[in-house]
Amino acid sequence: MEPIIECKNLTHYYGKRLIYENLSFNVPKGRILGLLGKNGTGKTTTINILSGYLKPRSGECLIFGENIQNMNPLLRRNIGLLIEGHVQYTFMNITQIEKFYSEFYPKWNKDAYYELMKKLKVAPGQRISRMSCGQRSQVALGLILAQNPELLILDDFSLGLDPGYRRLFIEYLHDFAKSENKSVFLTSHIIQDMERLIDDCIILDYGKILIQQPVKELLQEGRRYTFTIPEGYELDEKGWPEFYHPSIIRNHVETFSFLSPEDVKIRLKALQIPYSDLLNEKVNLEDAFIGLTGKY
Repeated sequence: MEPIIECKNLTHYYGKRLIYENLSFNVPKGRILGLLGKNGTGKTTTINILSGYLKPRSGECLIFGENIQNMNPLLRRNIGLLIEGHVQYTFMNITQIEKFYSEFYPKWNKDAYYELMKKLKVAPGQRISRMSCGQRSQVALGLILAQNPELLILDDFSLGLDPGYRRLFIEYLHDFAKSENKSVFLTSHIIQDMERLIDDCIILDYGKILIQQPVKELLQEGRRYTFTIPEGYELDEKGWPEFYHPSIIRNHVETFSFLSPEDVKIRLKALQIPYSDLLNEKVNLEDAFIGLTGKY
């Protein structure tokens, strides 16, 4: 599929601390992609590079085929950007702010904004300064949708929202993106929300991409394995490239792998590990994320 985002060999430092080196990925047009990673792995750095606010030490980021650092302002209108749910001009009410923003975007779709406000039961005359943090986030999100951009970049989109409003917005955003063939690149610390929304995921580790693939494939192929080893047996974790972050509590081992159950048996036998009680189970996205990146 045609990529709407192409990041090539991104390298960035903060001072002397390397964030990542030669990071490359594509986002296909019409897909919803979630960027996952622990704190400090470079999620917000990536968002800032995609938005053009941050220039990487080396490498380039292309959106719609143009370098984001010198993109034509008319083309940039096709990017809707949300940075952690912030909204300006809080002295306005939701009607005033919609009319204000509409003057800047020729493809403005006010119905997308007011439909979301109606679902959230926000009164038209309610002033933004008197709203909760979660309500302000929803106003910001509604304004992004009304811009009718081809690409939405949303950083921590569910910030401050309670479970009901999060679920409502996830369903609304998913329906909007699919019906209008929009592309979405987003982050969130609430992985359960991402699982309901995204088509593909990128999981960042420190300095690199661990995996980029469709979520359905990840959850279909990845499994959590547990088995028992003899009391006092010391497990050498080296030479386990097919197993992610094996953890040992007493004589019980837990690990994550994309190997099939039969292949795991073959591999454990080849490693000469005296195991017993081998079990496996499919996981949700949060468990897969922890399995791939480790609990700590």
